[in-house]
Amino acid sequence: MHSLYVYTTPANSTHTSPTLIINKHDPGQDGTVETAGPLSDEEDINDYKQGGYHRVQVGDSFHDGRYVVEAKMGWGYFSTVWLANDTLMKRHVALKIVKSDPHFCKSALEEIELLEQAQTAGNGSHQHVAQLLHHFWHDAGAAGGGGKHVCMVFEVLGESLLSLMKRFNYRGLPVNMVKRITRQVLDGLAFLHDTCGIVHTDIKPENILICIPDVEDYLEKQKRPSQPRRFSSSSTLLLDSPATTPVSDSSGRRLVKRKMKRQQKRTEDPPLGGKQKSTNNLQQIQSTLSSLSLAVPLDSSSSSSSSTTASLPTIIRSSALDCTALMDDTDDPDNQADDEAWHDRITVKIVDLGNACRIDGNFKHVIQTRQYRSPEVIIGMIWNDRADIWSLGCLVFELLTGDYLFDPRADTKYGKDDDHLAKIIELMRVLPRSLIIGGDYSREFFNQKGELRHAKTLRHRRLRDVLHDTYFMPPEQADGISDFLSPMLEVDMTKRASANTLLKHGWLDL
Repeated sequence: MHSLYVYTTPANSTHTSPTLIINKHDPGQDGTVETAGPLSDEEDINDYKQGGYHRVQVGDSFHDGRYVVEAKMGWGYFSTVWLANDTLMKRHVALKIVKSDPHFCKSALEEIELLEQAQTAGNGSHQHVAQLLHHFWHDAGAAGGGGKHVCMVFEVLGESLLSLMKRFNYRGLPVNMVKRITRQVLDGLAFLHDTCGIVHTDIKPENILICIPDVEDYLEKQKRPSQPRRFSSSSTLLLDSPATTPVSDSSGRRLVKRKMKRQQKRTEDPPLGGKQKSTNNLQQIQSTLSSLSLAVPLDSSSSSSSSTTASLPTIIRSSALDCTALMDDTDDPDNQADDEAWHDRITVKIVDLGNACRIDGNFKHVIQTRQYRSPEVIIGMIWNDRADIWSLGCLVFELLTGDYLFDPRADTKYGKDDDHLAKIIELMRVLPRSLIIGGDYSREFFNQKGELRHAKTLRHRRLRDVLHDTYFMPPEQADGISDFLSPMLEVDMTKRASANTLLKHGWLDL
C-alpha cells in the first residue's frame, strides 16, 4: 500500500528541523497500517506484465469455460477480483486472480492450504468464516500477459464493517447490532482457534464482511431497467460509482470524520447515550444500508513487501437495494420490535486468511494492523490466538463509538510503539512484569524500573469513564460494555479470555 516514511535526521546532517522517532524494530509496512494519502481507484496498469496481473475482459472464461467473467469487483496488491458466473453450479462467485510471480503464487497457495484445512476441520464451511469454493491454475498465455496464475473462487459477500461505520458517519452503530456482529465474529474465531488451530492475525473492520442473503436476487435487482445505472467500458453489468471512497488509513479517516461532523448538526441525542425513537433509528439503518456493496476478500499485505491493498471493492453496488434484503417488510415502522427484528438479520463473516498462522508456530514477527495490535506483539514476545481477541476488543469499541480505541502517533521524543504502549498503560494502568522484561524489544521501551523510556506524561482513565464521559453512555451501559471488553483487553495474554469464554458473557444477550 502507499506508505509514508519519515526518517530521523543523520548525525552529520545540518538539517535541524524536528523529526519523528521511528522505533528500530518497526518494519514500517506492518500490514495495512502506516499509510498516508488516498488509495488508488485502479491498479497500476504497469503491473499487467510477466509476473504481474492477468489481463481480463468481461466475457472471458476460466477453467474450461466454467467461470464466465461479468464485472470487475476490485483489486489488491497481488490480485484482481471479478464477478463471475459459475455455469456448472448456476451461481455467481468472486474470482480472485493472483499475480503470476512465484512469490505471490506461494502466498496464495499457503492461504488456500489454511482455508482448506479450516473446511476439513469443520466438516465443511463455517457460517461466520468466508468459504473458498474452488481453486485452480490458469495459464494466461501471451494474450493474458504470460505466466501461470493461481485462481481462487469465493462466495460473494457484502461490504465491510468499515463501510458500515462510515455510513453511520463514524458515530457508532446501534448497540444490539454490535452485539450480534460481535457474537458472530467470536463464533468464527472460536472455530478458527479451537477447531482449526489457526490465528487470523489481522482482525479489523475491513476483514469482517456483511452477508447478502440472496446474491442472485440482489444481482437480478441490479439488472432491472428501473435501477439507476451506468455502463462501464470494462463491464456489461449495471454499475454505479461507489458511494464513498475507501479510507483505511487513520489520517484519511480523521479527515473524513471531521468533515462529516462539521456537516452534521449535533442537535440530536448522542449516538449511544440516550433513547432514540425507533422510527428514526430504523430509518437511519435503512438509509445507511441502502447501498451495500458486493465485496470479496482481497489481499493482505505482507510485512516483507511494499504493497497497495484495496480492502473494499469499488465497482459493484446497487443504489436502490434497501433493507428488504435483510429484513421482512414491516407494517409499522414505528414499532421498536421491527427495529430489533432487523438487528436479528444481519450476518457477517471473517475473511482474508492471507496472513493467518498456525497457533503452535511460536511466532514473534510483527502482525496485526497498527490500531488493533496487541502489546505482546509490540514488544516482541511469542504470540498466540489471544492476539485476535485483543484486536476484536479494539474493534468492538470502534463499532460502538466510531473511534479507534488506540491510535498512536509518533513525536520528536517517542515513536508510535512508545505511544501505543503508553496509551495501553493509560487505559489498563499496569503492565505485568513478564511483559516489561520478556520481549525482544523490552529494553527499547522500558528502563530498569519498568517505566517507559520515551513516552509522554500518562493520563490514566478507566475504560468505563471513557465510555461515560467521552461518549455520553449511561453508567449502566458503560459498565456493561467495560465488563465485556476488559477480559479481551487483558494486557497479559495468558489471562486474556478465549473466544469460547467470551461467547458466554452476558453482555452479548439481546
